[in-house]
Amino acid sequence: MRIEFVEIQNFRKLKSCRIDFSPKETIFVGANNSGKTSAMDALIIFLESSNHKKLSTTDFTITNWRMINQLVSPWVSEKTEDSELNPRVWHDCMPSIDVWIDVEEKEIHYVSHIIPTLDWCGGRLGVRLIFEPRNVEQLYKDYTAAFNTARETESLGNKQDLKIWPKSIHEFLSKNFHEYFSIKSYALDPSKYNEECPQTLLENSVSLGSDPFSGLFKIDIINAQRGFSDVNANEKSGNADRKLSSQLRKYFDNHLNPSELPDAGDLEALESIQEAKKVFDSKLKASFSESLKQLEKMNYPGFDNPKISLSSRFNPIEGLNHESAVQFNLWDQALDSDEVPFYLPEKYNGLGYQNLISMMFNLIRFRDEWMRVGKVGKKALVVEKFIEPLHLVMVEEPEAHLHPQIQQVFIKKAYEILRTHKELENLTQFSTQLLVSTHSSHIAYEADFCSLRYFKKIPPKSSVDINCSEAVNLSSVFGEGDLTSKFVTRYLRTTHCDLFFADVAILVEGPVEKMLIPHFIRNHYPKLDSSYICLLEIGGSHAHRLKPLIEKLGLFTLIITDLDSLRKGEREKVRPERNKGYITGNDTIKTWIPQKEDLDKILDLDEKEKVKDNIKVTYQKELEVDHNGQLVNVIPYTFEDALVLSNIKYFKAQADSTGLMQKMYKAIGKGSIQESCEDMFESLKNGKKAEMALQLLYMTEPSEIIVPAYIVEGLKWIEHDCLNQYQ
Repeated sequence: MRIEFVEIQNFRKLKSCRIDFSPKETIFVGANNSGKTSAMDALIIFLESSNHKKLSTTDFTITNWRMINQLVSPWVSEKTEDSELNPRVWHDCMPSIDVWIDVEEKEIHYVSHIIPTLDWCGGRLGVRLIFEPRNVEQLYKDYTAAFNTARETESLGNKQDLKIWPKSIHEFLSKNFHEYFSIKSYALDPSKYNEECPQTLLENSVSLGSDPFSGLFKIDIINAQRGFSDVNANEKSGNADRKLSSQLRKYFDNHLNPSELPDAGDLEALESIQEAKKVFDSKLKASFSESLKQLEKMNYPGFDNPKISLSSRFNPIEGLNHESAVQFNLWDQALDSDEVPFYLPEKYNGLGYQNLISMMFNLIRFRDEWMRVGKVGKKALVVEKFIEPLHLVMVEEPEAHLHPQIQQVFIKKAYEILRTHKELENLTQFSTQLLVSTHSSHIAYEADFCSLRYFKKIPPKSSVDINCSEAVNLSSVFGEGDLTSKFVTRYLRTTHCDLFFADVAILVEGPVEKMLIPHFIRNHYPKLDSSYICLLEIGGSHAHRLKPLIEKLGLFTLIITDLDSLRKGEREKVRPERNKGYITGNDTIKTWIPQKEDLDKILDLDEKEKVKDNIKVTYQKELEVDHNGQLVNVIPYTFEDALVLSNIKYFKAQADSTGLMQKMYKAIGKGSIQESCEDMFESLKNGKKAEMALQLLYMTEPSEIIVPAYIVEGLKWIEHDCLNQYQ
């Protein structure tokens, strides 16, 4: 048994969001505020019955309150009809989650209570958990009474702006939501799985109860923002239960304590404890005998008073109940016989290691509780001995306090730890699914890309809407095994997967653009500078290979590339000129955007024709430059000569430069602009472009450099047309 996918509806910005689950690990990635945490919170609230009351009116999709107001507005206008008091009319605007599980025929006994028809014999099963009114008639009576009383009281006052609670149904429910709403569950129709998703419930659907997954799922959670006290922190700060010593105490008590439900394996420990107790009691009586005699001189105990008897109590768990119960050995080498080992308490270890150890031990504890290891198996009631077929573990942002290498260790080992048990290694009847939400490109880097679920922001469709999110299953992008998929996977692994966490992606040709464009943004585009930008050096000949991924992510993407002009029928590049019958050799321009080959037509395109959906391509454009007092039109060949032609005055002053920079200085001093461009064209064929960029950064303030026109066109598009969609 495993969860195949869930469909979250009307929960915060997840208006309707399907999330496919991988059989083993599922990793939530996406930019800040894209919905990853909302998805985890929805799963935690709906799937754990103990968390149901954590849902509040602030968890509703905001725009749904307009629909709810329309439902209740007839109540206070005395136009209420019976149909408006049907709890089902609330379903379209209430938070809910559809859970679809894949069940094998041999597992039918687990799911007998949620099978929709007797014809079902294994396969897919769906259950909807939804908040709905407990009793609409009671809600109607209480709300209208409170609302009308408030309005009548307001009318008696002298101030027209007096507003008394409740002013709206939202305000009324914010105060006592769970008094009027609770989670109900309904079986979904597997036969309509491909017809309608999410499904519309039938009018005669009968509720299954509030916890249909009891006995099916064991759910464990490691929450985000784990805190760890440092050496100076207050021990009462609330973080003590997150230390390894606290977890060891809990594990010992649940799984190992010899005093609880002892068996033959505990006899040696119990005998040792009993012997220690006898010796210590004897010592107590001897040590306190003189003190007790002093009490007798004060006439205690008297004739009717009980005598004092000292008896110790040995509880083995108390041996772990102090801050140095867990220590770290600082000297691993062998010690001389007269040397004392040197240890430090747990809290003196680095926060990163504390966090890693804490999370890993939690995973061990989760697994052993699920498998009823040790004493916990004996403590369980008969009904609790029935091991759930699915263990769902959710971990929020495990990267807290961890440096990149440890983040990678965690994601590589987490699932392995959850399955390291003799009952799990060879048997398929028990399944484990691990969900991790993260902001870490290092975790995404280490995970199998087929397990990534990218949370994609969807801009509002109108001024009254909000931006929502959907989860994109990246397995179809990375799982086909063709050369393009392999290239994308390998390439992203070299860039640490920043693409999955960015607001905007900028794809550039080479190292010069990658070094200088961040400075252009910092000095000229403050709004863009405050956004999270992923700058990828991909090259014009390979940018189009990212096309399936970029389009799947729906990420705003600017491709800064070169014209790569060629003579028709030849492969050798030529300096771009009009009316020569030249074509472009750039695969991005030819096959992606704008899908044209003729150089003259490419140069004549306006800005809108270089945009497709959320993606824009920009390349060198014709410039009017002042060369020795004459205005001349010229077309740059690459970013480097476009930079020179946009900053002629600056480059004419670089007589002391070296390398490619010196060649640019000499070229710009030629008698005509055509000679200058031809000289730059030849120099750039084998010039050290990165060296030129480093010289620019060393010799000049980047703010003094004029940005080439085609770069300006692209960056303005991002700042004005893209980012404004989310304002």
